[in-house]
Amino acid sequence: METMVPVRGGEVWAEDSGGDGLPLVLIHPGVGDSTIWDPVLAALDGRHRVVRYDARGYGRSPAPAVAYTPAEDLAAVLDHFGLDRVVLVGNSMGGAASVNLTLDAPERVAGLALIVPTITGYDGFDESDLFREVGRLAEAGDMEGIVRLGLGLWGLAGGGTPEADPVAAAQFRAVLPAWFGNIGYQETDPPAFDRLGEIAVPALLALGELDRPGIVRLNEEVAARIPDCRLARLARSDHYPTLREPEAVARLIEELYAEAR
Repeated sequence: METMVPVRGGEVWAEDSGGDGLPLVLIHPGVGDSTIWDPVLAALDGRHRVVRYDARGYGRSPAPAVAYTPAEDLAAVLDHFGLDRVVLVGNSMGGAASVNLTLDAPERVAGLALIVPTITGYDGFDESDLFREVGRLAEAGDMEGIVRLGLGLWGLAGGGTPEADPVAAAQFRAVLPAWFGNIGYQETDPPAFDRLGEIAVPALLALGELDRPGIVRLNEEVAARIPDCRLARLARSDHYPTLREPEAVARLIEELYAEAR
């Protein structure tokens, strides 16, 4: 079932597969929208109730008109579907939102699967040069240049260029309106990195061995800080594990789900 979910000052598109049992909630990265889960859903083969949604400005969700935080919208989606307790599966930006909700409302989270996550409050690497280059390309109107830059950083497993990796390029191209349209509206959730030791649910973290070195280092540190977190290394993945190794991601989700249940 597809629907528009009310959030503070707006709405987001969401899909609920329906069914019984502990729900899985999938939260997409900033380098893709909710369709990035399609290969994983095919591998999961309809065995669970699955909810996924497009963050504001991404995919089928309207651009934001008021300030919001990702974890706030995630909680609104859970409330809309009446989900009291779920397994969260967060990819990159979606991982940060999942961690923040787990810290804010631990009673609502039965398990936490983090796929190449980012984390609020981490200052282990400096992205200022990247932001400046993206800004320069945007001022020049070179959106394809931003796509090429992004795949060269986050998409090396697929060849690192739009020509070699049209699927990841299409995902990246589609999110650029949100990257720029959400400026001034998307606010950062409270710092979570120094609170990771408070997480007390079954957790796993999957990192892509071909991801940017700074993200690999961050993921290793996050897994070490979350008590009893399982660290899985995906040898053929960059920042797009759901595209590179969907069967492996689905298997990890199933294993975490079994532990959470």
